[in-house]
Amino acid sequence: MHYVSTRGAAPTLDFAGVLLAGLARDGGLYVPATWPNLSAEALRALRGRPYADVAVAVMTPFMGETVSAASFRRMVIEAYAGFRHQAVAPLVQLDSDLWLMELFHGPTLAFKDVALQLVGRLFDHVLGERGERVTIVGATSGDTGSAAIEACRDRAAVDIFMLHPKGRVSDVQRRQMTTIHADNVYNLAIEGTFDDCQDLVKAMFGDVAFRDQLRLSAVNSINWARIVAQLVYYVYAAVQLGAPDRAVGFAVPSGNFGNVYAGYVASRMGVPIDRLIVASNRNDILARFFETGDMSMAPVVPTLSPSMDIQISSNFERLLFELLDRDGAAVEEALRGFRASGRLALGPNRWQAAREIFCGHRLDDAGTLDEIRRVHGATGELVDPHTAIGIAAAMAKRNSGALPTVALATAHPAKFPDAVERATGCRPALPAHLADLDRRPERYATLAPDLAAVQAFVRAHARIANP
Repeated sequence: MHYVSTRGAAPTLDFAGVLLAGLARDGGLYVPATWPNLSAEALRALRGRPYADVAVAVMTPFMGETVSAASFRRMVIEAYAGFRHQAVAPLVQLDSDLWLMELFHGPTLAFKDVALQLVGRLFDHVLGERGERVTIVGATSGDTGSAAIEACRDRAAVDIFMLHPKGRVSDVQRRQMTTIHADNVYNLAIEGTFDDCQDLVKAMFGDVAFRDQLRLSAVNSINWARIVAQLVYYVYAAVQLGAPDRAVGFAVPSGNFGNVYAGYVASRMGVPIDRLIVASNRNDILARFFETGDMSMAPVVPTLSPSMDIQISSNFERLLFELLDRDGAAVEEALRGFRASGRLALGPNRWQAAREIFCGHRLDDAGTLDEIRRVHGATGELVDPHTAIGIAAAMAKRNSGALPTVALATAHPAKFPDAVERATGCRPALPAHLADLDRRPERYATLAPDLAAVQAFVRAHARIANP
C-alpha cells in the first residue's frame, strides 16, 4: 500500500512513513493511491466478531508490510482492552430504525480514544524499530488533545505539544489535558480560536527547517493513521445492522471532517452506506456546503458544542481531492483561492457528486438543548451537545425507507455537564477514574497566536532539540 499527497508534489510513502510524517511536505494530506476492497463475503464474515477482530481485518490492507500481522494484532488487543465497555463501540437502539453508537468508553470519554489508543502504540512500535524520536504537535478543539496526550504520555520516543483555544473548550476537556503531569507532555493555551491553533500547527509543518530539526509528526486527523483507525467502527456498526445485504446511514457531529470522512472511506471500500449526514452547530460551513453548495467562511461563534466550533475543516481537502479527480494541482489552486477569498467555488457538478452520499443539517444552541431534553424524555439517555446535534440530524435527514441510521455519540455527557444539566436537570457524573478531575493541579502555558513564540516554546522544551 502506497500513499500520495492531495497536493500532488510530495514523495509517495508507505504506511510507516505516513504515520510519522503526518502532514505531507507539500502541505497536503496523505491518502491511499488505491482503495482496498471489502467484498460482500468479507463483510458477512465480520458479523458477530469482536471489535478487535474487525479492526485487524479492516486495517490490515492499509498497513502493507510495515507492521507484522502478529505485532499489529497484539497492539489492537492492547488498545481496546482498557475500554469500559466490552463491545468498545456498542449500539443502543433509540427507535425502530435509529441507533446510537457509543464511542466514549475509552480513557478520556471521547471518540478520539478509539483511534488514538491504537495510534500511540503504532508510533511506539515504528519508532522503536527505527531507533528514532519525534516531536508531535497538534491542535485541538477539545477532545483530540486529551486523547492524544493519554495515548502518548510517558512514551520514551515522543514529546507532545498540544495547542487549544483558551477559554473555548469545556472545563472537563481542558483539565483532561492540563492535569497530565508527564515529562513529555506540554499544553499551550492559545489566545484565539481553534482555526488559529490549526493554522499554527500547519505553519510549523510548513517551516521545513523547523520541521526537520524537531522531527515533527502529528496525531490529529491530518494523520492518515487516525482516519484508518476510525473507519473500523463504521464497518463494525454496518455489519451488525445487516450490511452488505442492507444499506446503513450515519449521522456524524462534524468539525474538522475527519470522523465523517472515515465513513466515506468505508463506503469507498464497499460498505453499503446510504448517506453520511454531516451535523453542524452554528458554525455551519460544512452543512451549508452539502445543502446549498455554499462554502464560505464566517467568524467562529462559541457554542455549547465547542469541538465543532471550526470554519476551516482540514480533512475536507481529502474529499476535495476526490471531487477534483485526484488532481493535486487543482486542489492546491482551489485551496489557495479559498484562503484568499473566504469562498470555495466547485461548480454544480462537483457539488452534486458530493451530495450522492453527503447531506448536512444545522442546529443552534437552543435547538441543541431542546434535543438533549427530548432524547432524555423519550429514551432516558443523557447525551452531550455534540451527540444531540447528531441525533437531531439523523431524525431530520434519515432515509424514509426505514433503513437503519446510526448517530455517533462522540463524547460522554459528563464532559459537558453544564449543558446537560441545563437541559434536563440531571448532572451527569464523571466515571470513577476521573471523579477528582476538578481537584487535580493544572499545568499549561498561555501564548498569543504568534508562530515565532510557539516555535520558540517547542524548540526550548523538545528533547530532540535539547539532548
